[in-house]
Amino acid sequence: MSDGLLLGISGSLRTASVNRKLVREAARLYAPARFIEADVALPLYDGDLEEAGGVPDGVARLVDQIEEAEAIVISTPEYNKGPSGVLKNALDWVSRVKPVRWQDKPVAVMSAAAGRAGGERAQLILRTFMVPFRARVIAGPELHLAGADKQFGEDGQLTSELYLKTLQELMDALRAEARR
Repeated sequence: MSDGLLLGISGSLRTASVNRKLVREAARLYAPARFIEADVALPLYDGDLEEAGGVPDGVARLVDQIEEAEAIVISTPEYNKGPSGVLKNALDWVSRVKPVRWQDKPVAVMSAAAGRAGGERAQLILRTFMVPFRARVIAGPELHLAGADKQFGEDGQLTSELYLKTLQELMDALRAEARR
């Protein structure tokens, strides 16, 4: 599967987002697969917009990336004890495209946040968001990156051996699930 594609989805739009860094670190550990980071800067879901013009080009591109990927890794921040609106919006848009492209797709979810719980609540809710898609969400190990702004070196790599080990185990589980 060295020529497969790993799709990374960060629930944050910020360029220097710790969730974006975590997705990229996951891709480094999942290697040698090709890696694409999804663009989830999409218009807010609006049924009138969809009815007038169908799904926006960015949504169609994301759906195609989901379809092409051998596996997907999603990292969510925790905003007000839940996943970001940006991530929920992207999932809402993707749900409008039939047939469901997520079905049976191996997906790893993780979270990174400033707090000591590392986005645990947001990750739990994200897991429930994935249920209707019928993806094969990896049960674990769970990665909740706490104090995330202090967990990366200047090279963008995780500095904690514990978090690195957990992320490697998660990527190994994702790769194994992709090969099933």
